[in-house]
Amino acid sequence: VGTRVMALLPGGGYAQRVVIPERMALPIPDALTFEQAAAIPEAFLTAQEALFALGRLEAGQTVLIHAAAGGVGSAAVQLAHAHGARVVATAGSRDKLDRVRGLGADTLVDYKAEDFAETVSQVTAGRGADVVLDFVGAAYFEKHMRCLAIGGRLVVIGVLGGVTAELNLAQLLMRRTQILGLVMRSRPVADKIAISRAFSRNWLPRFAGGALRPVVDSVFPLSDARAAHERMEQNANVGKIVLAI
Repeated sequence: VGTRVMALLPGGGYAQRVVIPERMALPIPDALTFEQAAAIPEAFLTAQEALFALGRLEAGQTVLIHAAAGGVGSAAVQLAHAHGARVVATAGSRDKLDRVRGLGADTLVDYKAEDFAETVSQVTAGRGADVVLDFVGAAYFEKHMRCLAIGGRLVVIGVLGGVTAELNLAQLLMRRTQILGLVMRSRPVADKIAISRAFSRNWLPRFAGGALRPVVDSVFPLSDARAAHERMEQNANVGKIVLAI
């Protein structure tokens, strides 16, 4: 009783109180506020699952992270960098990219002005990315298939750019490409507990010393949830938008 905790919720987080299985509760590091802690579970647990459980990212490999200034993207940049991977990160403005550089990205791509597939090819001497974290879906699918290394893993987290793409199965076979889908909200409780326990062991201690940090864009009172959503829709945020109770 009285322990400050945070957790990955299936929904219903806009509330003063929620109920969760106790093993899903993660202790909040002493140095962090509740508002900072609120920016951790969904972003970092999703990034952990995408990079390591599905993407099997290893030290020395190259990962392409889209939406790197967003909640999951900014968490993924930090985790991949801490793991010893080379990080190619995309965002839509130089201001956002400057913030992402400070999180550990090695190569920055302004997706509005540059071709990320060409950049990946250049920095890997034509080998390609071992892992791609894809929030876009169909609009980038053909480019992703081109810029993946042989044996590369495409982890689809979002489909903002469409849900239907054409797949060349011969290319898939020849290059041994893997396409993996990730959703967290509908996962069984047992899965969420396992993911939370792994995060507690492997990554949570690093927040205490500042090696990892939640990226909080802004904090709105719960009564201003509409304004928070409007900021999100404007795509102006870097990191998470937090509602304070």
